[in-house]
Formats: sequence, structure tokens, C-alpha cells
Amino acid sequence: MSILHTVNKSPFEKSSMASAMAHAADGSAVLFYEDGVYAATKGTSLSDTVSSADGVKLYVLGPDLKARGVAEDRLIDGVQVVDYTGFVDLATEYDKVVAWV
Repeated sequence: MSILHTVNKSPFEKSSMASAMAHAADGSAVLFYEDGVYAATKGTSLSDTVSSADGVKLYVLGPDLKARGVAEDRLIDGVQVVDYTGFVDLATEYDKVVAWV
């Protein structure tokens, strides 16, 4: 079963991102949105955790990056930016969506 894990909390305030990454298996995906977008940025204490997710596709919601003033060139390599339509497409592409709040 393929799962889309969604993370909307800052990884520096809550453990949602760590939990999502621990449960994300090969063939699943993680989408960072709202304050969760900070998990997808380079050069943080958590960057290695995110970038080492083998077999897991990583996405970030572009409008939330923009709203927080985070430029796309600050993203960890391999993280794909999606818009709202892309978010909906991901939710329908995967068998299950798990929201880590």
C-alpha cells in the first residue's frame, strides 16, 4: 500500500516530521506544507534525516514556501515543489494519506 505522509508542523517545534520520516517506507511520499516546509530546507540539523529517505519521494507546497520567504534554491536536493493542484494529485495518487500533526 502506498502512503502519502503530510507534515504541516515545524520540525523545530514538534516531532511530526520525525514520526513521518520514521514511518515512510519505500514507495511512499512525504509532503511538507504550512510550517512543515522548514523540514525541506538545506543546512539544518534535520537536513540529513530528510535527505536520507531512500525510496521515499519528497514534496513541498510551493505557495507555503513563498508565504514564509523560503526560496526554492534553499531546498534539499530531490525535494519537488508542487502547487495546490499537485497536492490534490498526490492525495489521489496514493492509496492512503496520513496527516502527521
